[in-house]
Amino acid sequence: MTGCGNVDAKWGISAGGGRYGQPMPDRQTILVRLSGPDRPGITAKLMQLLTAADAEVQDVEQVVVRRRLTLALVVGVPEGRDLLKELLLLGWEEGIEVEFELVDPAPTEVRERHALTVLGSEVRPADLASVATAVAEAGANIDRIVRLSRYPVVSYELVVSGGDSAQMRTSVVQAAAELPVDVAVQRDGLARRALRLVVLDVDSTLIQDEVIDLLAAEVGCEQQVMAITEQAMSGDLDFGEALTLRVALLTGTPIEVLDRCLARVRLTPGARTFVRTLKRLGFRVAIISGGFTIFTDRLRAELALDHAYANELELHDGRLTGRLLGPIVDRARKAELLADIAAAEGIGLEQTVAVGDGANDLDMLAAAGLGIAFNAKPVVRDQADTAVSVPYLDALLFILGITREEVESADAADGVAAASLGR
Repeated sequence: MTGCGNVDAKWGISAGGGRYGQPMPDRQTILVRLSGPDRPGITAKLMQLLTAADAEVQDVEQVVVRRRLTLALVVGVPEGRDLLKELLLLGWEEGIEVEFELVDPAPTEVRERHALTVLGSEVRPADLASVATAVAEAGANIDRIVRLSRYPVVSYELVVSGGDSAQMRTSVVQAAAELPVDVAVQRDGLARRALRLVVLDVDSTLIQDEVIDLLAAEVGCEQQVMAITEQAMSGDLDFGEALTLRVALLTGTPIEVLDRCLARVRLTPGARTFVRTLKRLGFRVAIISGGFTIFTDRLRAELALDHAYANELELHDGRLTGRLLGPIVDRARKAELLADIAAAEGIGLEQTVAVGDGANDLDMLAAAGLGIAFNAKPVVRDQADTAVSVPYLDALLFILGITREEVESADAADGVAAASLGR
């Protein structure tokens, strides 16, 4: 048990904090820290002690790591009231260390805060050191670190305050580029907690496949489709032209082929957990695809999604005509649909999250309140708000501040089999 060695019997100056942060006369402001083995009742006994001393709790934070307690609180104590003996006695009785010191009675300045999510297959001390160094170089301070998950990835959330926001983001992104982990940077506060709509791309995002490639493999025109795709990626064709040419190669394909392709579609690992958890939280979930409605309609039904949009293949006498119906869902159309869905749900764009991997998703990612590049092409990673390169879709829950324990607890309460977690 330890105390603050330079505190006299009267604990120094007379000042403190009252209701709404206003100073109260004849009070001292003291920071009390307790640490040691955790057990039930320690916090209750401390608060009872403070109640008996007519102390006012102005701030408090408690964390338990591997059954080791760290508890810190700021209290306003009436001048002349000697809590030293009571605090030390509590520490002796509970086998915990007690420290205390006089602090400035003025409330801590409220500064802009950011949430940094560090995630990867493992997160080494060296990785956290690099991120912390980047934060410090921007003049910011790490106020809190919380572990979010051990599975399917390891992730931590760092709550950071102050500093130059733009410089910090740049420094952190540069540091992350040299590390085997992803680091997502977001503003913390009401905007983050108010997110209500998540919109996902489908190909290589919600599912592991590219549906046009599945169709081409069934029809036997893989090489032609690949050549057109390469032209589009090199900038020689825009998305609409490339899609029209590739669909034309499917002319005459029986509808039964589409059924076979549907059976081959593979959800991205964690997709079910991701959607299930969002729905529990009251989010609306939508998909917007540059693929085809026959696939997105099936996914909407299977995952109980709220909205699904894609291109519609024209059929005649049970065969594809090689043409599309309606406007093509290209880059600009994806952003328009995001806005339409948000408006229909009465949700502001600042309360939306968009997830995608390709250039066709860039406008949608830019329009959303938070744009996430998921295992994306370099151009998308560079322009999105944040990027994640792990192969599990439910890892995005950690970007939203949701812990793995919360996900698993909710699944257990609903009777979801453990084997399905992360699926």
